Amino acid sequence: MLPFAYARPATLADAVALLLAHDGARLLAGGTDLTVGLRDGKIRPGLVVDVKRLDDLPPGISAADGRVAISATTALTDVAAHPTVRRHFPALVEAADVVGSIQIRNRATLAGNVCNASPAADTVPALAVYEAAVVIHGPDGVREMPVTEFILGNRHTALGPGELVVAITLPVPDRPLGAAFARMTRRRGVDLATVNLCCRVDECGAVVYAYGAVAPKPLLVRDDSGVLTEPAATRADQDAALAALVAQASPITDVRASAEYRLAMVRVLSRRALHAATNRLKTKED
Repeated sequence: MLPFAYARPATLADAVALLLAHDGARLLAGGTDLTVGLRDGKIRPGLVVDVKRLDDLPPGISAADGRVAISATTALTDVAAHPTVRRHFPALVEAADVVGSIQIRNRATLAGNVCNASPAADTVPALAVYEAAVVIHGPDGVREMPVTEFILGNRHTALGPGELVVAITLPVPDRPLGAAFARMTRRRGVDLATVNLCCRVDECGAVVYAYGAVAPKPLLVRDDSGVLTEPAATRADQDAALAALVAQASPITDVRASAEYRLAMVRVLSRRALHAATNRLKTKED
């Protein structure tokens, strides 16, 4: 590990000032990705800014004005265990529960999983279908943007100079929704996803998918035809509708899988997640 300077600011204002003064500084919250990069020499910052103990950014989850806010310092274990999250966002719970190992989840944060901007990040597809937003604090104040716009590509986000994410917010559904998360890896356990996705179904039969690990950023696709959820629809019609959605993916071939295998698994997992999401919707309607 190469040497670097370390700072532990007391407030958000102090953190912003440090980020502005040190180009290329890296933030430390959970640190589960950062420490690996530091050890391997793939990340070489001059300064690491520890934001775990900011007076004005404590960990926690709150609900107000129809939105749930998850502080950027909140560990994934706490996100997955929170009763409000479990009630309204079960697919996010499913995704958070498979990020790394339990030891990783006890340290890693939801905001960190988003800011790492890995195409295979497990929580991002769930956040995308739930229409989550990222709250950003910086030298010009606070701004907010959808998760799908915040992630610009592989390891690339919309954060500007001196900015940091302070929360992830999700709108509490105002109508019945069913959602389910699915993933496939080379082996069980802590492996990165070869493919992951989340499916959301509403009472009108509209289906939204967010696909991970098949494009540089989360791929959000939608089918409003109702064919995918219509019991009377033929398998051929449903296959055609699903194929049109999957065709928008552009996976690569790497050490985890070929592009062709990823596309095949996206189709399989899409059907499984659609079935689970539809069953959840029926439960809510009943």
